[in-house]
Amino acid sequence: MIVASLPPRDAFFETVWYLISTYQQFFFTGIFYTIMLSVIGTVGGFIIAFFFTIVRTTKIDRLRQPKVSIFLTVVSQKLINLYITVFRGTPMMVQAMIFYYGLSRLQISFWTPLVAGFVVVTLNTTAYITEVLRSGINGVDHGQLEASRSLGFSHSQSMKLIVLPQAIRQSLPAIGNEFIINLKDTSVLSVIGVTELFRATQLATSPNYRTTEGFFIAAILYLSMTLIASLLVNRFEKTSRKKEAMV
Repeated sequence: MIVASLPPRDAFFETVWYLISTYQQFFFTGIFYTIMLSVIGTVGGFIIAFFFTIVRTTKIDRLRQPKVSIFLTVVSQKLINLYITVFRGTPMMVQAMIFYYGLSRLQISFWTPLVAGFVVVTLNTTAYITEVLRSGINGVDHGQLEASRSLGFSHSQSMKLIVLPQAIRQSLPAIGNEFIINLKDTSVLSVIGVTELFRATQLATSPNYRTTEGFFIAAILYLSMTLIASLLVNRFEKTSRKKEAMV
């Protein structure tokens, strides 16, 4: 049943249904961009964090390594640590404002609010997942690294082939939680005009001033997405544990 006209203000659930039936395309668009930003941001953040973690955990051999190699490693580690500190210590909303409006001055043709949103979510997620992977590495028995070194593996080989795969498996729940957090935190991108769910709800309620009813719908949609994501993460985690137990 489609409500033809806007119900009175005291008809809460009728207004909710009116907004759904009238502005469903707004809500569908918001859901689509929210999920897309979260998926791409989390996957991109994981990929960058993986390489950052390798650099951060690289051991420096001051007796054997060339001085140039030592210098580059030290500088890279300090820059990554600075990057993590900055991105974890500032709100994503502030980052979005700086990146979008700051680079807009350069008049780059492809620099749209959506592109800026992808960049900000990815960079923000990278900082958190890098720390997650570091914690995962610390959770791996140090004896395994020593055993691999005694077998002739270099430190980088030991990390890539033995330590990091285990650290990633241990970090999967926390990485899944980062995805769930991104589903909610993408709402801050509305400040730069990205039409994710929060912005879409604003657009749907602005002509009729029924903000409470509109964001009641948004709350239900956010809750549904996070619950589904939690179920998928838990299912993936259980499957991963079963495969690990069978090995």
